[in-house]
Order: sequence, then structure tokens, then C-alpha cells
Amino acid sequence: MRGKQTIRDMVLSMAAIGVVVGVVYFADLPNKDDGGDKVLAVDYRVEMVTAQRAAPYTVLVPEGLPKGWKATSVTYKGYSADSWHLGFLDPDHAYVAVEQSTETVGKFVPRVTHQATDTGRTEKIKGETWQRWEGPKYDALVRADRGSTTVVTGTAPMEQLSRMAAALAPAPKTAPTPPAQQKS
Repeated sequence: MRGKQTIRDMVLSMAAIGVVVGVVYFADLPNKDDGGDKVLAVDYRVEMVTAQRAAPYTVLVPEGLPKGWKATSVTYKGYSADSWHLGFLDPDHAYVAVEQSTETVGKFVPRVTHQATDTGRTEKIKGETWQRWEGPKYDALVRADRGSTTVVTGTAPMEQLSRMAAALAPAPKTAPTPPAQQKS
């Protein structure tokens, strides 16, 4: 009878562990109201203020994007050609980034676009001429201006890249609530 009790105890122990694991698993599932999106939004205001103070160019941020855009990454690297990066997911969860730097166009654009190349075509957005670049991973809109280069790039369709470029404005002196804080 000793062997049967040991097997019975082991089965009961495994069942108890299974219940605990099940509770932990289901407690960790995302809330159905948030659409299961595990990408966290970032607040880019502190980095934006830092970049404004340090960058030798006008730092650009989007203004007036429709609901559903979410800021997901931000960096300013003064030691790396004054590089400003602000990444977003658009409402369809495609990636769009704003990149600015004092690095030369020939080095900067291929690096941040994963080897996109100039198509020779341009697009007018809010009175500014942007070059269209296409690549195997990212497409881009590129504008060189007074010692700096601005790139709007990502996996999103060109319409979304154009929408982001049209929304770009000089970073405000007082930090606004970024799209990352808006509820979809």
C-alpha cells in the first residue's frame, strides 16, 4: 500500500501546482479592453527638453496626430552627431520614426533606414520638399536643412510617413502631453 500512497500524493501535488500555474497564467493575460497590445507607450518630454537644449538644430516633434498613434521609443545622443530619435506605432501598429542628426546625409540616412536609397522623386509637404527613399526594410522621407538632416522612416506605408512629416513642428518650450499618453 505504501507505493499507491506515494503515487496518489504525487498526483495531488501535481494537480495543486497546475492550479497555481493556471491562476498565474490567466492573471497575466492582457485586459481584453486594451486589445492585447503589450507595447508600452513612452513619455518623450524629458528627452525632448534635453535635445532642445543640446541640439544645434530645431528639434521636431509631431503635433496633432490623430488618435491611435503611440510613442514607443526616444533617445538623444549628443555624442553621436547630435542624433534625435522618436519612434511611434501608427494606428495599424506599423512603425514610424522621426530621426534627426548633424551626420552627413550619405551616412545618416542609409543607417537609420536600413539601407534605403534615394529614388530621385520628391514630395511637397507643408511647403517643404522631401526626398523619397525606398529600401528593403524601411522607406523614408528625407529633408536636409541648415546643417542637419530630418528623416521620417519606418515600415508604415508612405501615406503614414507623409502624415508624420506633415505633423512635425518645432518642439514646444513647454512640454506638451505627447500622443503616447492618449487613450486609443
